[in-house]
Amino acid sequence: MRLHIELDDDLVARVDALSGPRGRSAFVRSAVERAVRQERRWSDIEAAAGAIADEGHDWDLDPAAWVREQRHADPRRAG
Repeated sequence: MRLHIELDDDLVARVDALSGPRGRSAFVRSAVERAVRQERRWSDIEAAAGAIADEGHDWDLDPAAWVREQRHADPRRAG
């Protein structure tokens, strides 16, 4: 699909310097795809905020001990 957007001349010049004048579309497409992924990640993070209770976890009393136990519980893990 084609899309008409307006950009400042300075911004177009900077895009051209990075991508070359024949690479504008691919550059803009890639930038928009990255921005959409980033926005989705932030939406997911914000939606998940507060999903885990503040207490009642196995690690509450001693988080370092819990991490050590988790590391040693997997026989495939070296060290």
